[in-house]
Amino acid sequence: LGLLECCARCLIGAPFASLVATGLCFFGVALFCGCGHEALTGTEQLIETYFSKNYQDYEYLIDIIHAFQYVIYGTASFFFLYGALLLAEGFYTTGAVRQIFGDYRTTICGKGLSATVTGGPKGRGARGPQRAHSLQRVCQCLGKWLGHPDKFVGITYVLTIIWLLVFACSAVPVYIYFNTWTTCQSIANPSKTSASIGTLCADARMYGVLPWNAFPGKVCGSNLLSICKTSEFQMTFHLFIAAFVGAAATLVSLLTFMIAATYNFAVLKLMGRGTKF
Repeated sequence: LGLLECCARCLIGAPFASLVATGLCFFGVALFCGCGHEALTGTEQLIETYFSKNYQDYEYLIDIIHAFQYVIYGTASFFFLYGALLLAEGFYTTGAVRQIFGDYRTTICGKGLSATVTGGPKGRGARGPQRAHSLQRVCQCLGKWLGHPDKFVGITYVLTIIWLLVFACSAVPVYIYFNTWTTCQSIANPSKTSASIGTLCADARMYGVLPWNAFPGKVCGSNLLSICKTSEFQMTFHLFIAAFVGAAATLVSLLTFMIAATYNFAVLKLMGRGTKF
């Protein structure tokens, strides 16, 4: 076979839904974790500079921010690994489904992938069997997991529910910063509001960011407008928006993974292949 024909046959068995979902998952997680980490750092600097003069007032907040940043590291690592595993499962089950419907033929590419997943033949020579043994055990373990799409459906469903909560939480800082930005717009255009400029404030205490005894806790009037014009505020605001978009992209990718895995599992089950193949 020529190179183009071989590539074309390999693409026939490619799970395009899983490929798109994997790319979307990697993009969303990277955007959410990277921008979220920097946005939390910017929020910490804004609180320290403008909203509290006493370190004890925001000491607990800093601990929470640092904890969230460590959680972000773990989240990024987990989703990159799980996304790659879901992509492998997509290749594995999609090939079996298309083989059932007769529109997929095993190629050299497919045989190589199957050999990799199932462990393949053992190596030859004096040192060959020892090298293949440990790799074969890992591949066989992976093959057992890839042969059970129902497990991926359940795990992905739970992750989707958890990520819904993450998506909702990522909207909270966007809401807070948007309210602050809207207040600054009212201060900059006093003709569009009937309230006095001095009464237009941004109070970090009312959102639970700082305790009620924090001083000053809020910034009003022209002082608030000067904060909104700083690069720190603008950058942090846009980073939270980007993190929110990343969370939405990750949620869409998880839903796509779940739909694709559910379809493959249903076809294999209805066609009498069971959950093992």
